[in-house]
Amino acid sequence: MLISAAAASPAWAAGHQGGHGTHGDHAKPMAQAAAGDMTDGEVRKVDKEGGKLTLKHADIKSLDMPAMTMVFVVKDKAMLDKLKAGDKIKFKAINDAGKFTVTEMQMAQ
Repeated sequence: MLISAAAASPAWAAGHQGGHGTHGDHAKPMAQAAAGDMTDGEVRKVDKEGGKLTLKHADIKSLDMPAMTMVFVVKDKAMLDKLKAGDKIKFKAINDAGKFTVTEMQMAQ
């Protein structure tokens, strides 16, 4: 029996290490997303009818996007009700099938 257990141990250890590698890969994107969730932005234009927002923004780490000024779609047009050009915000954005979409935002402190 000892021989069977000893022979099985290296296989178990190899399989177990592979499992950690998989967990590590899953943990990385979550850690990156958490660290880069909210991005600083300045409102340049609000298009309430079109549901769009032009923002001058800092690097969006979760999208691997450098700082620039660009147009975003908003998840909910109601998000635009109290915004005006010049407002400083913090926001979260995703790439939704090629459309960069603001999913959350708050006024910057």
